[in-house]
Amino acid sequence: MWRALAFLALLAVAAFGAVWIADRPGSVTIVWNGYEVATSLAIALIGVGIAAIALGLVWAVVRGIITLPDTLVNGSRERRRAKGFTALSRGMVAVGSGDPLAARRHAGDAERLLGAEPLTLLLKAQAAQISGDRQAAESAFQRMVDDPETRVLGLRGLFVEARRREDDVSARAYAAEAARLAPSVTWANDAVLEAQCADGDWGGALEIVERRGSLGLIDKAEARRQRAVLLTAMAQVREAGEPEAATERALQAVKLAPDLVPAASIAGRLLARRGDLKKAAKIVEAAWKSNPHPDLAKVYLNLRTGDSVRDRLARAETLAKLSSWAPEARLALAQAAFDARDFEKAREAIRPLLDDGPSVRTCLMMARIEETEHGAGSGRAREWLARAAHAPRDPVWIADGVASPTWEPISPVSGRIDAFVWQAPPNLLAGQEPFETPAPDTDTVALAAPHAAAPAAASTMAPAPAAGPKPTTTIPAGITPASVARAPTEADKPAVAEPGPMPAGAASPVVLPQPRPAGPPATGSPATAREDAEAKARRFG
Repeated sequence: MWRALAFLALLAVAAFGAVWIADRPGSVTIVWNGYEVATSLAIALIGVGIAAIALGLVWAVVRGIITLPDTLVNGSRERRRAKGFTALSRGMVAVGSGDPLAARRHAGDAERLLGAEPLTLLLKAQAAQISGDRQAAESAFQRMVDDPETRVLGLRGLFVEARRREDDVSARAYAAEAARLAPSVTWANDAVLEAQCADGDWGGALEIVERRGSLGLIDKAEARRQRAVLLTAMAQVREAGEPEAATERALQAVKLAPDLVPAASIAGRLLARRGDLKKAAKIVEAAWKSNPHPDLAKVYLNLRTGDSVRDRLARAETLAKLSSWAPEARLALAQAAFDARDFEKAREAIRPLLDDGPSVRTCLMMARIEETEHGAGSGRAREWLARAAHAPRDPVWIADGVASPTWEPISPVSGRIDAFVWQAPPNLLAGQEPFETPAPDTDTVALAAPHAAAPAAASTMAPAPAAGPKPTTTIPAGITPASVARAPTEADKPAVAEPGPMPAGAASPVVLPQPRPAGPPATGSPATAREDAEAKARRFG
């Protein structure tokens, strides 16, 4: 559009000039070397234009002849460069598709055509990686490190190779150098942060997190949470030896993340030890409202040393009201009432938890109440102990599939900060069917028939099993329940060879001694049942 307007404007100017010259006729006389040439002004202007065009053409021809060698060289170089970038593009496609032969071939063509270009070295390193040639890959990355423009990229490649050969010292050195050269590189910051957390250098890790937050590599909320976790880790380390420093770090963590349970627990313990009970209670109550946890309940109930069991019971009731009677609050109240020997109140607090699959802790609490009130041999105590052995497990700290009874600032598997979450472990794997008892064969059923009466008699005294899917037993074809329950007859007994001389060539029989009968197992005793239930509770969190 603008070009058309400019052309029309120039055309108008030329027309105006022609009209102006036509309206003002004149003559031009040229005298040179005894010759005189006279012509009109218009013809003179046309001649000047033709002469200028001719001179321009002559100059173009002369310049083309002079610059012809350079033109040929530049054209060859451009064609070579185009072929090199074509090979580079095809090599990248081969690397992405996992074709090591094509990747190496195109990488060699690209290096031959383009030379030591950054992308050529990267393609060569990646082709060596997918081919399994670690030495060639490290050599290419080292060449990239020697170039200031590709130094960080080369360090990244050397870092990856060091991780693959499990050389943590070299990997940390490469990551630290990359973080120094380019503070905004995410992978280097993550690697340095992981290494510092693994070494327990919480102060250095805190500096990394603050730098990442200031550069905008992570959002502000995540940065605040990670800072709180690292401050809690510092307070956890210093709690025993440096209580003042630990208190300061814990209070900073609580300020950044009021709902962080470990920070609130440490701050509550240290403040209570210092005598600041009001502030300690306020911090624990704030964390309890958002996340009821047994550690918070333990700290809150034992804020003041020497309090009576009735005082702790009153604090437990306060926690229950703050959390709107959450399950953890009911368990804390039941424990406080049990310590106060108010068994009726303990039952009342824990009763709503019994309607929908009581957990292990709930069953053990009911068992303790029944044992204390009615004796260790009571039937109800034994029933609750039996239910505890099959009850759903209580929440524990879980990170990357690892369950821990205590909180840790990082995951032991991935090294990720703030990975532990308070949740119940799965009681049944996804897609797993409930346990089904394998079907016995015919001989086993027949031999077990004489003992069928004993288990039947013992089952009348066993506690009721917990609600849930029952194991099933499949009886083989041809065996009826009546034939299983009846006593064996003479036909059912196995044939016994009559004594006499052995046939010639027969193998000598091997007679094994009969096992010495052991004493009856004490599985029915309440103490043993409780020990089994508590062992399972400790093993599964």
